[in-house]
Amino acid sequence: MDIVIKLSQFLLSLSLLIILHELGHFIPAKLFKTRVEKFYLFFDVKYSLLKKKIGETEYGIGWLPLGGYVKISGMIDESMDKEQMALPPQPWEFRSKPAWQRLIIMLGGVTVNFILAFIIYIGMAFVYGDNYVANADLKDGVWVTNPAIEKAGVQTGDKIIAINGKKMDRYDDIAKNLFMANEVTIQRNNEEKTIKFPINIINKISNSGVKHSLVEMRIPFIIAGFEKDSPNSKNLKTADIITHLNGIPLQYVDEAVEIFKKYKNQTVPATIKRDGKVIQTTIKFNDKSKSGVAYATRIPYSNIEKLNLYKVNRQTFGFFESIPIGINMGVNTVIDYGGQLKKIFNPKTEAYKEVGGFAAIFNVFPETWSWTAFWSITALLSIMLGVMNLLPIPALDGGHVMFLLYEIISGKKPSDKFLENAQMVGFVLLIALLLFANGNDIYKAIMK
Repeated sequence: MDIVIKLSQFLLSLSLLIILHELGHFIPAKLFKTRVEKFYLFFDVKYSLLKKKIGETEYGIGWLPLGGYVKISGMIDESMDKEQMALPPQPWEFRSKPAWQRLIIMLGGVTVNFILAFIIYIGMAFVYGDNYVANADLKDGVWVTNPAIEKAGVQTGDKIIAINGKKMDRYDDIAKNLFMANEVTIQRNNEEKTIKFPINIINKISNSGVKHSLVEMRIPFIIAGFEKDSPNSKNLKTADIITHLNGIPLQYVDEAVEIFKKYKNQTVPATIKRDGKVIQTTIKFNDKSKSGVAYATRIPYSNIEKLNLYKVNRQTFGFFESIPIGINMGVNTVIDYGGQLKKIFNPKTEAYKEVGGFAAIFNVFPETWSWTAFWSITALLSIMLGVMNLLPIPALDGGHVMFLLYEIISGKKPSDKFLENAQMVGFVLLIALLLFANGNDIYKAIMK
């Protein structure tokens, strides 16, 4: 059932992004009286799952979920329709339109991507507001959950003051910026120090084998479940909080993990909290100091408030207040993604090894349905799609825009033969990138 929910979110998000992107091309093409022969969700290689012709346009759903397309008459695109291009230009064709109209048609898709992302962020600000824990309230620092971050020099209990020189005002800012960190300013034992991260930290994080976040808020030992045949499943329950072990206070789960290592083949007295009541019990450990008890690494803000762990700051916004906030979120996301691309194109960072394909995108979605997560991920993917399509690579929108700008500035239109060759080179390059990204997914699945 979890995989069905995850797949549903993935397909819904992908379909929404593809349809709206292609609408961005379709609408201006129609406004400029340019014939659109096909409008497809997914690719219809050899055959279609569904199709219906309305007017001059065939609308359909293909069987290959690697994207979508609109086929515009008289345009050199992935269809490579040389027969049509060999005929005299017709007034309804793309090639017969003024360069400025063709430019608007080509920019339509990415424009819609960015507009969609900004609308989502505005809507999220209006509907969900802004909930956060101030970084200053993490009195005992953060819990480092990824060994690569620990090896880089950041320890559990450190207060992360700034990342890349930018002050971290909120806890959420830490998790978002740490992945791209070049240097981290921390406070340890009331002393500030700046730690330089290795240039290939992204690759080290990926190779650490730890899938969850890099750092977490320090929280108590809250039981999240039990391993099969755990000897402690009878006397302990999910949501119990272990507060003492063998008389030793356990304030945070990271402390408990270290203390548990001391006990082997022992039954140890423990104190737990259950529904507000204090209960005395015992915890059994095997010969590997394992208890078979799984603990929570993070909890929702509602539970943070309920357990009185940290102060949760809540802000609500009216519709017009949400507009600048949503726009600011969108701008920051574009800037952050630009920084990621910069790292990917720098071989020294080895970030190119972490480029993923459809499996990587699929794995971003949670296994439980969450509209907050769905819209947040969809907005990010929309920006990623917009930025990637703007890259000046033939066969992408950015490649067409590059040649159109050359035509507008120079007054000379590249020949159809040149555009056909450029389209072919761009198509081969895109296939190579697609194989590389999805090949990375396959390699990680096999090796890890």
